[in-house]
Amino acid sequence: MGKHALDKLDLEKQFDSKDEYERALMPWQLRVLTIQQEMITTGRRVIGVFEGWDAAGKGGTIKRLTEKLDPRHFRVHGIGAPAADERTHNYLWRFWVRMPESGQITLFDRSWYGRVLVERVEGFAKKREWKRAFHEINEFEKVLVDDGVPVVKFFLHISKTEQLARFRERESSAFKSWKIGPDDWRNRKKWSAYLDATDEMFEKTDTAHAPWHLVEAEYKWWARVKVVKRFAEVCEETFGKPGGKKSGRGDRI
Repeated sequence: MGKHALDKLDLEKQFDSKDEYERALMPWQLRVLTIQQEMITTGRRVIGVFEGWDAAGKGGTIKRLTEKLDPRHFRVHGIGAPAADERTHNYLWRFWVRMPESGQITLFDRSWYGRVLVERVEGFAKKREWKRAFHEINEFEKVLVDDGVPVVKFFLHISKTEQLARFRERESSAFKSWKIGPDDWRNRKKWSAYLDATDEMFEKTDTAHAPWHLVEAEYKWWARVKVVKRFAEVCEETFGKPGGKKSGRGDRI
């Protein structure tokens, strides 16, 4: 085992076939759909946060989480660098204005954790800014959870070797080339610095009210099923199973 939190994950986890993967995925997608239908009726809200390495499969995983849902009642926010008007506010402001409405699932493809990841590593935030952000983020999430809005946080992990293979695939594909750019290659050169940043992020923001769910994403099928399953379980633990009582969590994935 390595010295980093992510080193503890077994990146060899996978399904043996596409049929096995699809049979594992479908029931959990339907569970999330059932949860969404009850949320629409009750006005409950939930937030999903997706962080991870570049090319770890966050977008594809979000697609599988939402593909069976009523599109009128979920939102996906892809988060990049803040716009000029957003930079005039506190960094959390642009997330506050994207909070879910009544009965809505809101998913963030990258999030406020950029303050303690890319902004920290790339020097976009001063040390005193990203240092105090751990407390700010914990309080931000606690306000949401105390208001009845679970914050389900995922970090998708792949090896540096797998990331390189996916980068090269994107560069050679006419349909995926837009997904790769100079920033991705620059960030890759700072892999060790990002590992250190993730360690401190997990240590200081893995809270009882909003824990991290670390996902083995070397094999995309495994990651997708694990995320959809965990998302459903957390919602059911918080809201109760639709039409019944709160559910327990399975252990296979």
